[in-house]
Amino acid sequence: MLELSVRRRQGDFQMDVKLAAGPGVTALYGRSGSGKTSVINMVAGLARPDSGRISVDGRVLFDSESGIDLAPEQRRLGYVFQDHRLFPHLSVRGNLEFGRNRVPVAERTVDFHQVVEVLGVGHLLDRRPSLLSGGEKQRVAIGRALLASPRILLMDEPLASLDSARKAELLPFISALAGEFAIPILYVSHAMDEVLRLADTLVLMDQGRVAAAGPLEQLMSDPGLRPLTGRYEAGAVVSAVVAGHDTAYGVSRLTFPGGTLLVSQTDQPVGAKVRVRIHARDVAISIEPPERISVRNVLPAMVTSVTPAGSFLVDVVLSVGGTPLWVQITALAQAQLSLKSGMRVHALIKALTMARGDVAGVRR
Repeated sequence: MLELSVRRRQGDFQMDVKLAAGPGVTALYGRSGSGKTSVINMVAGLARPDSGRISVDGRVLFDSESGIDLAPEQRRLGYVFQDHRLFPHLSVRGNLEFGRNRVPVAERTVDFHQVVEVLGVGHLLDRRPSLLSGGEKQRVAIGRALLASPRILLMDEPLASLDSARKAELLPFISALAGEFAIPILYVSHAMDEVLRLADTLVLMDQGRVAAAGPLEQLMSDPGLRPLTGRYEAGAVVSAVVAGHDTAYGVSRLTFPGGTLLVSQTDQPVGAKVRVRIHARDVAISIEPPERISVRNVLPAMVTSVTPAGSFLVDVVLSVGGTPLWVQITALAQAQLSLKSGMRVHALIKALTMARGDVAGVRR
């Protein structure tokens, strides 16, 4: 468990951050300049708070009142940067062993062979970093950090420098880390597809402060947080299970408490737990049950709130079997439909609007 309550002034920028990060992946998400990297640098000891306290598993790393400020190498934390920062003169094996050799034998909690297997770098052990792809370099960097047997793993946008193909290659490895090694991860990102795939807890940063924190599904479905989650990202995140695939039509069936969703075929196996991002702009509302239409997802729902959103838009939150679904409609549509809290309606979602990037497998 990471507990942090710190203040720090950086020029005209004032940070005042309080957060707690437990097991699994805690994602710090926000615009560039919101203070995400500064937070993990303070945890790592690379930046010093002006005041406050930082502790991991009850061990105090920094306390301004007590005068405690452990050096980075004394904090037993793993740090994975945007760039891999591997030692060019060492092989992959040498880079991995560098992290392990800095830890006394009695304090090593992470097995070398397990790291090699989970990260899939066994065939790379004798290569130098110059012969690796970008994704392979980052896997080795993650392995080196893990083999330092850290109390917590800090990851500062580790996929930011990779193209989409290398990012897709690396995401499953990062997703496996928390479950395989039981090491809490503090993950910095401004890419929602990464957060959707990885995060157990979402922390929204804004102007040097924590604006909101909680389960990802809850925060992403809150219209009030739209300025922080992003206008393009506006929508709900639904937890579901893969029920089947229809390869003849290129679709998959997902089940959740509100019913069944048809989506573009996913590569997740039957029975896998997934998260589905449903953009608010891709949902329509019908008062009456529609007939003979091309939309495949028609779900009974109840209106829970109707709120003007400016620019002639209206935010509508529906409950679909207890699962919140966020919809954006025009003010004209609202004038014609007269939606009110408690009204029974139908949510219409096109299967093809949910691409593969909107369906992500999760560990639990």
